[in-house]
Amino acid sequence: MKKTVLITGASSGFGLMLANKLHLQGFNVIGTSREPEKYAGKLAFKLLRLNIDDDNSVKSFTEELFQHTKQLDVLVNNAGYMVTGIAEETSIELGRQQFETNFWGTVKVTNALLPYFRAQKHGQIITVSSIVGLIGPPNLSYYAASKHAVQGYFKSLRFELDHFNIKVSMVEPVWFKTNLGHNSVSANKGSITDYDSYRKKVNAATQKGMDEAEAPDAVVNTISKLINTNEPRFSNPVGKMTGMILFLQSYVPKMFENSILNSVRTAK
Repeated sequence: MKKTVLITGASSGFGLMLANKLHLQGFNVIGTSREPEKYAGKLAFKLLRLNIDDDNSVKSFTEELFQHTKQLDVLVNNAGYMVTGIAEETSIELGRQQFETNFWGTVKVTNALLPYFRAQKHGQIITVSSIVGLIGPPNLSYYAASKHAVQGYFKSLRFELDHFNIKVSMVEPVWFKTNLGHNSVSANKGSITDYDSYRKKVNAATQKGMDEAEAPDAVVNTISKLINTNEPRFSNPVGKMTGMILFLQSYVPKMFENSILNSVRTAK
């Protein structure tokens, strides 16, 4: 029997590319979107309505999901978005909204599906995090914090689920060419003049990173390999220089910090 894979946020970006790839590989793919009607008749896989911020939506989605499939083998937590901006200029409310989606939304969907995984005594949970869940660059304080929270949650959860034969993995990409940056929510309102010069430079550095980003194939291929392996790794950084970035942060922290500071100083 072919595996059933559920991918949240499957109407664009990594989620859409992954859903199409797995569909072609013969998996039974079910995706989610806040507005699935926009894509009616355009996708080769089934797309169900889900707003991960909304408790009622999560509940109704979970009930609908098992009307379309009798089993679920893999959950890919992919839905999320990014808040950018100087930390002090970012409102607490906007920060809460970032956590509501990236952390609490991911947790709600996972918890809603855990009873099904436990009952069948197997399953796999793959969560798309970010390299900023492992480091803390400027201009991304709340996004980085939300991804750090996700990393910590699943780092603990994997031990609790091991005896149910439920595998847990994280995928931590660097910048890739998706709509994440273009759809980001900016908190940069210029409210604190002391940051004016720095804000301009850090925004330029952030934009440079997005402009030079790689095509997202490596992320999709990494997730596909995790699904097709019997013993998936927990942490899976993806992209150029990820190994060097994490090595420098752990073993040569001053060099790591200087590289970030210099990238902002030299930005135009």
